[in-house]
Amino acid sequence: MVRLLKYLRPYLSLVVLAILLLLIQANADLALPDYLSRIVTYGIQLNGIEDELPQAFREEQMGKLLLFLSPQEQEQLLSAYEKIDPQSPNFGQVQATYPALSDTASVYVLSELPKSGAQVWIPKLKNAFVTVYVLDQWQSGAFSSSLVPPNFEMGGFDIAAEGDWTTALSKMPLALRQQIVDRLSHQLISLGENAFRQNYSMALRQEYLALGVDLNRLQSSYIRRTGLQMLAIALLSALCTITVGLLAARTAAGFSRDLRHFLFEKVLSFSSLEFDRFSAASLITRSTNDITQLQMLIMMMVRMVFYAPLIAIGGLVRAMSKDVSMVWTIGLAVVSLVGVIVVAYQVSIKKFKIIQNFVDRINAIARENLIGMMVVRAFNRQDYEEQRFDEVNQNLMRENLFVNRVFIVVMPFMMLIMNGVSLLIIGVGAQQVAQTSLQVGDLMAFMQYAMQIVFSFMMISFMFMMFPRADVSAHRVADVLESQLSITDPAQPQELPQPLRGEIVFENVSFRYPDAEEDVLHQINFIAKPGTTTAIIGTTGSGKSTILNLIPRFYDVTEGKITLDGIDIRLLPLNKLREQIAYVPQKSNLFSGDVEGNLRFANDQADERTLIAAIEMAQAADFVLTDEQGLKLEVSQGGTNLSGGQRQRLAIARALVKDAPIYIFDDSFSALDYKTDLALRTALKKRLAKATVFIVSQRVASIKDADQIIVLDQGRIVGKGTHDELMIRCEVYREIAQSQLGVEVLA
Repeated sequence: MVRLLKYLRPYLSLVVLAILLLLIQANADLALPDYLSRIVTYGIQLNGIEDELPQAFREEQMGKLLLFLSPQEQEQLLSAYEKIDPQSPNFGQVQATYPALSDTASVYVLSELPKSGAQVWIPKLKNAFVTVYVLDQWQSGAFSSSLVPPNFEMGGFDIAAEGDWTTALSKMPLALRQQIVDRLSHQLISLGENAFRQNYSMALRQEYLALGVDLNRLQSSYIRRTGLQMLAIALLSALCTITVGLLAARTAAGFSRDLRHFLFEKVLSFSSLEFDRFSAASLITRSTNDITQLQMLIMMMVRMVFYAPLIAIGGLVRAMSKDVSMVWTIGLAVVSLVGVIVVAYQVSIKKFKIIQNFVDRINAIARENLIGMMVVRAFNRQDYEEQRFDEVNQNLMRENLFVNRVFIVVMPFMMLIMNGVSLLIIGVGAQQVAQTSLQVGDLMAFMQYAMQIVFSFMMISFMFMMFPRADVSAHRVADVLESQLSITDPAQPQELPQPLRGEIVFENVSFRYPDAEEDVLHQINFIAKPGTTTAIIGTTGSGKSTILNLIPRFYDVTEGKITLDGIDIRLLPLNKLREQIAYVPQKSNLFSGDVEGNLRFANDQADERTLIAAIEMAQAADFVLTDEQGLKLEVSQGGTNLSGGQRQRLAIARALVKDAPIYIFDDSFSALDYKTDLALRTALKKRLAKATVFIVSQRVASIKDADQIIVLDQGRIVGKGTHDELMIRCEVYREIAQSQLGVEVLA
């Protein structure tokens, strides 16, 4: 996959934007459990009270608090709270807020915290507030053993059940009173921060009740406000999710589009050597199925690979902030998940390579049957082809079933781990809740964070399910894109002389196919001059088409050189060389569309008169111009709606539209009857009088009027000359001519 990352550079900005949005989404998703914890803890258990300091308390409460504070702390407390009595101008407003306040009582209302010493003074006030609450509960008989440690003592000081503890403690030295506060606070905190916080919140609740605060309204208001905040955060997360999905889709689609473009561009620059290495079926699979696998992977990577680690790390940090002692439960779940993922990955990675090879094979068999359908039917081999296709199809099915079964087994294991860790957290957390070391809301938040962490690893596991096959596909695509071209433009190209004559010279040319043991062409020497026709004939497999393929550099010579007007064609840019050549291949390849589009393939600037002239010269007027559609006559893919002779004539007409100095006809008259062949050759002789023409043919009748006939036998030139000369001097040519003599006489 790393080999293709450079093709993601144009979309780097989209990926960065997606990562930023994922960061926002992850923070939003991680914040929701904390808000739920607040609703349960503060909204339900504590009636919506979340104040760090009391907003107000009674005058008698102030007197109790001052017992446990030093003179400096007392001064800070009195400066932070404003005393409101019946003579104060805003007494009525305060009484409306705290209805239980009598017309003769005073209340202290929080006004402004001191700017210095707050970090030390506020904890002192909280400790004193909790101590006052515990002593009040103790004295009133409403003491609960869960409020204070069971071994808490008053330092040897005894308070009578009917006595007033404030009177008793006021007679004690300040240092001893502060020791009571410190001992109580220390023992509460030793049970856990939650024990102290719970007692402090209950003390606030008790004071607010004494002031007549409507706790139900306060609770509803808190829950409603926090719920709206949760809704806003959830909407933000949803908006980020939608936007990230859009960015991921654009990135993945653009990446796959570019990859197909570069792959297609690379294939267009392939020589025949590269096509021998990568089969057509494999190239089709690589440009479709393989790139689709990569597109899906990129989309999932943008959406999950960056999001999952953020959730995992953030969830772990937030879970530790709730309760460090239970983090081991998450670690156990993560280790179990990773183990399952690693086993599944190791089992499936090799299978994905086999699957892609079977996909290639299915494509190859399907293409063979579609192209050769008539042959299959003619020889009644449908059953054999079905069996051949079914064998590969069954193998592909078995491999896919194996991989799917692996991942089907993985999913229940993941669900088992997820539900198991939930039960484990509830079991361990319930004990801590019972010991007041953990709040119920924090337990719920911890469990949600654990689920988020587990889900993040499940997302990563989904990526691991997709990654092996996509990685195989990435290597297959990269192999094509990074393949070294055997035929390239020269480092220092030369210019063609002007005007171009079109003389082609073969000088001691030998050629060997890659990995072949011996040459297929040996010491080929001849000159093809402008205004002449050079015909090549010989036995099957003697190298006729190979010679023609060397001229446009479909292959490069192994030894010797080929020159165009004295310049080695390997020193010419490929596009400049091929601009001078009009080529008619042995197999007439037509493109889907119409006749006009196929003819303009050679010259898109040609006018209609040129097209009609080429059609008439190629003897194609009888089925093109006589049709009511004319140049708009439909041509199906490969020209399958036309006969072999019609396809050949259109291919020849396409070459004539180019009007090039060099023409190559590679056995282009084989599908024509002798009458049409003769008429076509007569027209070509006039039309191509100044061009350099090459003709490969099995028919002596098609080449006997050529200016130069080259006879090949097993890759060697065994004869060169005109028809009459070769009939006298070349035995191979004479045998070929005599075997066709009767047919030629009839022609």
